[in-house]
Amino acid sequence: MSVKKVIISGGGTGGHIFPALSIANALRRRDPDIKILFVGAKGRMEMERVPAAGYDIEGLEVMGFDRKRLWRNFKVLWKLMKSRRKAKKIIRDFGADIVVGVGGYASGPTLMMAQKLNIPTLIQEQNSYAGVTNKHLGKKAGCICVAYDNMERFFPADRIVMTGNPVREAITTCTVDKAEAKRQLGFDPEKPLVAVVGGSLGARTVNEAVKASMDRITATGAQILWQTGKYYADSCIPAAEGKEGVQAMAFVSRMDLVYRAADLIVSRAGASTISELQIVGTPAVLIPSPNVAEDHQRKNAQALADRDAAVMILDADATASLADTVTSLLADRERLASLGKNVKAMAQEHSDERIVDHIYALCNKG
Repeated sequence: MSVKKVIISGGGTGGHIFPALSIANALRRRDPDIKILFVGAKGRMEMERVPAAGYDIEGLEVMGFDRKRLWRNFKVLWKLMKSRRKAKKIIRDFGADIVVGVGGYASGPTLMMAQKLNIPTLIQEQNSYAGVTNKHLGKKAGCICVAYDNMERFFPADRIVMTGNPVREAITTCTVDKAEAKRQLGFDPEKPLVAVVGGSLGARTVNEAVKASMDRITATGAQILWQTGKYYADSCIPAAEGKEGVQAMAFVSRMDLVYRAADLIVSRAGASTISELQIVGTPAVLIPSPNVAEDHQRKNAQALADRDAAVMILDADATASLADTVTSLLADRERLASLGKNVKAMAQEHSDERIVDHIYALCNKG
């Protein structure tokens, strides 16, 4: 059978939304007449980002479990039951041929209901360590697309396929060279550039580490591009004022230029960020967030550090050790080149197209 109607479910962060939109765009390239519906969580960023990208979205009133304050989960369970009922109705009314889950709160109830309705499901697992919901859904999923080795710890081995994580099209198509990218971002093309990106919302520890480190970093002659995130812009941007070679901003829209311009990136260890680093081959210092389910960012970063494809600093150590780590790397060009070469070797090209291949194969099985 051909694929006419696809539901893509998940979101919550850019790390889930960017791959979801990449898959949707690849489906449209394959068949411009295909109908695609997103299912997200009300109040989360997908409810704005997905329509802005030209796709329809339905929202579920679903939220994550509170692991610290268990009494609050009565409300969570009530919303989960309502979300399952609504997801079932959405799937039936839309007439989906397949449901794709990319992670995030909405993904669970949507894929669960699709499986109950005997509709094929595909999981796009972005992290090196699968969460509880995806592990459960994986038992009945027809295909699990992964980006790391050894995922048979979590999923049936015969349904795992290595595709990598889709990345934003702008990242893969940018052809600007390093010097020109630095110029376009307002930096001196002759000096090293350290880019700090803590995610669209920002990261408190990363920002505190930059405040503590920037004088020592710039003393080496390096420049700093500092994305503070919108939550921390008011406290961080003034700290950069008057500092030569330092630009601080709440958000960077041209991450394609940042990846090309940077001699070293300091970042959290979200799955999408790591996939983008692999595609462009940029050396990185990864500071995994400790505030994520299953501590998956640390496991993502460890998977790179074990292959000498990135340097990992634990969140608790970042403020004390970032300056030493960055300055020693900037002084060792061979080490930087080695990190870049090793991370590039882990890249999975054309992930979105390969996932679409598996969507079609799954629908054509029956």
